Parts: sequence; structure tokens; C-alpha cells
Amino acid sequence: MTIADVKKNTEQKMNKSIETLKADLAKVRTGRAHVGILDHVQVDYYGTPTHLSQVANVTLIDARTIGVQPWEKKMVATIEKAIREADLGLNPATQGDLIRVPTPALTEERRKEMVKLVKSEAEDAKIAVRNIRRDANEALKKLVKDKAASEDDERRAQDEVQKLTDKFVMEIDKLVAEKEKEVLTV
Repeated sequence: MTIADVKKNTEQKMNKSIETLKADLAKVRTGRAHVGILDHVQVDYYGTPTHLSQVANVTLIDARTIGVQPWEKKMVATIEKAIREADLGLNPATQGDLIRVPTPALTEERRKEMVKLVKSEAEDAKIAVRNIRRDANEALKKLVKDKAASEDDERRAQDEVQKLTDKFVMEIDKLVAEKEKEVLTV
């Protein structure tokens, strides 16, 4: 392994941390309806836990309502039950073979809880980035110990790893600020 490999791996892992944060933030509910809220809902499909998106078409009907159109008529009750039990605070209503899922407006207290959740997700992402930095620095020290790199090269590489870390932490802060603004917007 070379210094370039260490830096490349570090950047890839940090990018994965950012992608994970984006996915986690997408699940946090805002005042508006979005189909991402139902991404992790599991439906019992003939005895197998299956993602909702694999048994139904999930669309936005309007700004506050999600429409779930099951592909099989007999799945309507099962899907409705799964959404109700998903602990999302949603109460689906069936109209024929379409399930309407209205998203209630968030209270001020609930919005503050959501902001705390967003900040917690951000802190987890920052910890992940810092752990990746630590692993990269240890790998660089090992290269010096194995005489595969000089101490000057190691110091330069550590500075670059720190710059990468700073860049990704700033990106995390930016994502969180955007999500916080989105959550607090009435």
C-alpha cells in the first residue's frame, strides 16, 4: 500500500459517510410529504418482509398526501397495517384500491425534536469521518515504520488527510443546516 492508496481509500470512505448521512436525513420528516418517509416500511408479502416500494407504487398526491397503489388488490389491508405500525405517526386511509397517507403538520415541539435528531445524525457522521482520519493516520505511520515512505511524506499526507477531514466536516455542517432550515420551515 502506498500513500496515494491511503488517501484514495480515506476519501472514498468519507464519501460513503456523507452518502449515509444524506440517506439518514432523507428519512427525517419535515412538514411536507415525501415518498422517502415510507422507504424503510416493511410489508409482510406472503410471509416475507418486503420493502413497500417492491409491492406498491408510492407517489405524491399533493404537498401533504402520499398515495400508495398496491400492485395486488389483496395487499391493501396488509400495506395499510404496515404503514400504521411503522411508528411514523401516520394514519393511512383506504379509498378503493388506493391508500392515502396524509402527513400531519408538525407541532413546534416535534420540529425541535426533529432538529435534535438531525444534529445527532450529523454528530454520528462527524465521528465516522474522524475515525476514518485516525485509521488513515495509523496506516501512514505503518508505512513509515515499514520504511515504505519517509517521515516528510507522512507529514505531508497527514496534512492532506486533515484537509479532507475538514472538507467533509464542513459538508456535513452544510447538509445539517439545510435540513434544519427545512424542518423548521412551517
